[in-house]
Amino acid sequence: MRSTGVGRFGTRTGGAVFFFLAALAMAILRGGQGRATIIPDHRRVAKTWVLIAAIVGSAMSFIDGTAVNVALPILQKDFGADGGAVQWVVEGYSLFLSSLILLGGSLGDLYGRKRCFLIGVGIFAFASLGCAFAPSIDVLIVARCLQGVGGALMMPESLALISATFTGAERGRAIGTWSAFASITGAAGPIIGGYLAQHASWRWVFLLNLPLAVVVFAVSWRGYAESRDEEMVRRLDVAGAVLATIALGLLTFGLIHSEGAAPDALAWSALVASVVLGAAFVVVERRSPAPMLPLRLFRSKTFSGANVYTLLLYAAIGGSLYFLPFVLIDVHGYAPSAAGAALLPFILLQFFLARWSGGLIARFGARLPLLAGALIAALGFAAFALPGLDGSYWTTFFPAAVLLGIGGVFFVAPLTTTVFDAVDTAESGVASGVNNAVARTAGLLAIALFGFILAGVFVNGMGARVAREHLSPATQRVVHDQIGKLYGGSVPRDVPARDRDAVARAVREGYLAGFRAVMGASVIVCVLAAGVALVSIPGRLRSA
Repeated sequence: MRSTGVGRFGTRTGGAVFFFLAALAMAILRGGQGRATIIPDHRRVAKTWVLIAAIVGSAMSFIDGTAVNVALPILQKDFGADGGAVQWVVEGYSLFLSSLILLGGSLGDLYGRKRCFLIGVGIFAFASLGCAFAPSIDVLIVARCLQGVGGALMMPESLALISATFTGAERGRAIGTWSAFASITGAAGPIIGGYLAQHASWRWVFLLNLPLAVVVFAVSWRGYAESRDEEMVRRLDVAGAVLATIALGLLTFGLIHSEGAAPDALAWSALVASVVLGAAFVVVERRSPAPMLPLRLFRSKTFSGANVYTLLLYAAIGGSLYFLPFVLIDVHGYAPSAAGAALLPFILLQFFLARWSGGLIARFGARLPLLAGALIAALGFAAFALPGLDGSYWTTFFPAAVLLGIGGVFFVAPLTTTVFDAVDTAESGVASGVNNAVARTAGLLAIALFGFILAGVFVNGMGARVAREHLSPATQRVVHDQIGKLYGGSVPRDVPARDRDAVARAVREGYLAGFRAVMGASVIVCVLAAGVALVSIPGRLRSA
C-alpha cells in the first residue's frame, strides 16, 4: 500500500520535528511577551523578515489547499473510505477556516499579530504532523479540522503583519509580492501533491508543511517586533464564532450524510438545526458591540451584490474542482502527477494576466468584467461536462481549463476592487475579511451540495447501468448491497472475477454521469452570478 511509504520518514524523526517546532514557538512567544504592548516604529522593523514570514506561512495553506485535493483519490483507496468520509477531509478543514477566519483576524489585532500568526503556524504544523501519521480516515479528519483552526489564525495575520509594517507605496508593493507568491504556490500545489502521491505517499503532502514552519519560526526569531491595534474594542465575538461553526457544520453534515438519497431523520434534524442556529447567529451579530460579521456593511447594495456574486461563483469553482481529480484519476486513468498538472492553464492564465486584469475596471467599469467573467466560467464548466470515458487531454479537459482561466482573469481582480470600493476606506480591511470568509464558506457548502448531487445521480442510475452489463443475479445483489463501496471508487471483493471489469466500467460511467450533473449545476450557478452582477453592481465605481 502507498501509505506505508511514510515509514521511511520514521515516527522518531516526526516526533523530533514536532517537539523542535513546539519549543521554538514557545521561546518566540515568551520572547515577544515583553514587547506585546508596543507598537513598533516602522524604522525598527525588519521588513524583509516580515514579508518572508508572511509569504512562507501563507504558502503552507496555499500549497496544502491545492495539493490535498489531488491526493484524495489515493488516500481514499489506502483507507478504503467511502465518498462521504473523503469529503470531510476537505470539509473539516474548510469548516473551521471559514467560520473562524474573521475571529482570527480580531485576535491578532487584540493580542498581537505576530503572536497569533506564530501560534497559527504552530497549530498548522502540529496538525500536519497528525495528518501525515493518521492511522485512519477519522484521525485524518480530526487533524484536518485542527489545520483549519491554525489556518484561521495564520492567514489573516499574514496580511495584517504586512499592513502594519509597510506604509504607502511600499505596502502596495509588499502586498503585490505576497499575492504573486500566493499564485505561484497555489499553482505548484497540485503538481507537488500529484508527484508526491504518485512517487512517494500522499502523507508527504502534509509533511511538506514542517520545513516551511521551521523557516517561519527561524526568520521570526526576534526578526521583527510585535504589533496590535490599541484602539480596538477589547471584546471578541466568541458567541458568533461558535454559532457560525456549529451552524455551518450541521448544514454540511446534513448534506453529506444523505449521500444522494432522501434525507433521513438525522439529516433533517441537522439541516433544521443549522437554519435555527444560522438565524441565531444573525441576531447575535446584530446585537454585538463588536460583531465578527458587521451586518451594517450589507446596507451597501454593491457590497451585498459583490458578496452574493462571490458566494455563487466560488461555490461553482470550489465545488467542481474538488471532484475533478477523482474524474481524472479514477475515471480517465490519469496518474496523480498528470491530474495535478491538468489545471495549470486555469492557474497560469490568472497569474500572467493579473496586471492586465487589474486595469479592466478603469477601462470598462465593474459590471461588464464581472458579467463576462461569470459567463465565460459557465462556458468552461459546460466544456468540462463534454468529455466521455476516452480522449486526449488536449481535446477534452485543456479547452475547459483555458475557458475557466479566462473567466477568472475577468472576475478575480475586479471583484476585489468592487468589494473595497463599496465601503469606506477605514472599513476596507473588515470588508476584505468578510469577502474572504464568504468565498471559503462557498466552497465548503458547494462540496457538500455537489456531493449530494453526484451521489444521487450515481446511486439512482447504478441499477440501470448494472442491468445493461447483463451481470449475474449474485453480482447484482452485491452491487445493490454495497453501493457505498462502489461510490467510494472500489469494486467489492465479493464480485466474481468474470464480472469485475463490467462493474468497474459501470462505476466509471456512474461517476462521470454524476460529474456532468455537477458541471451542469455549476453552469446554472455561474449564470445566476452573472444576473447578480447585472442588477447589483454599478457600471462605474466611485474610485474609477
